[in-house]
Amino acid sequence: MRYTELGRTGMMVSHVGFGASSLGSVFRETQLGESIAAVEAAIDGGINFIDVSPYYGYYKAEAVLGQALKGIAREKYYLSTKVGRYGEDGHNTWDYSAERVRRSVYESMERLGVDHIDLINVHDIEFQASLPGGLQKVADETLPALVALKGEGVVKHVGITDLQLENLRWMVEHTEPGTVESVLNFCHYCLCDDALADYMDFFESHGVGIVSASPLSMGLLTRRGVPAWHPAPKPLVEACAKAAAHCTAKGYAIERLAMQYSMSNTRIATTLFSSANPDNVRRNIEWGNEEPDWQLVDEVKNIIGEQQRVTWANT
Repeated sequence: MRYTELGRTGMMVSHVGFGASSLGSVFRETQLGESIAAVEAAIDGGINFIDVSPYYGYYKAEAVLGQALKGIAREKYYLSTKVGRYGEDGHNTWDYSAERVRRSVYESMERLGVDHIDLINVHDIEFQASLPGGLQKVADETLPALVALKGEGVVKHVGITDLQLENLRWMVEHTEPGTVESVLNFCHYCLCDDALADYMDFFESHGVGIVSASPLSMGLLTRRGVPAWHPAPKPLVEACAKAAAHCTAKGYAIERLAMQYSMSNTRIATTLFSSANPDNVRRNIEWGNEEPDWQLVDEVKNIIGEQQRVTWANT
């Protein structure tokens, strides 16, 4: 396992990170024992960075993760969670106000059973863009509230997340240096979309650490194909299906290649995957520690062709 400093935070994070969304039964119904075993497998495999959110499973993921962390020494992991995006009874809600995000941090700590959060993120800032105050509210109200909690020692570091890379850059440009210490972006450093690479110089020049997520592009880069809810346009889905079939014909699972590729870039401090299956966790760690077959990477990219970097709106 490779360990890299996340920006200038001093946190030396494993290049393979554990995303805890699966613990919230986001993708399938999960059992508590299996979920706890998955977290333990991640820690045993050398992972020390765990990311979650109150939004995942509408608080379930944090609650389950809290159960799992009871048996793990606090110094063995860095814990990242989020504020701003919530929901219940099947309905998404957003609240980026200073009062709500401050309360959210304390609620998360209670569910997680910890006395501090290593990295607190403003979750999916693009949704605030369509709310009163727009993105400027995050810069003027949300982030200052989190920085204040940092001053109190409740949180150690502050970051932002979004699908849209341009929003992450905008926020760094419109806040005081050092306010945004890390960015988390998903589906933009994988076999079908490497747009994150275009922003690395900018983030690095501002001392901002880079976290990437979803190396399988939310199921696009799998043999079973995308779930029905996937927002990718049909031509991209079809191109990725052809790439998966090509890998299968070569005797090389596209999931393995995708994990290897996404985790091979040393400029990305950590890449998150999510699974509530301990066997899958161990397998993904093994793949994430391997060098990809670069010739096959080129072949897959050629098959995806003009659908490279085709993206979609967040949901």
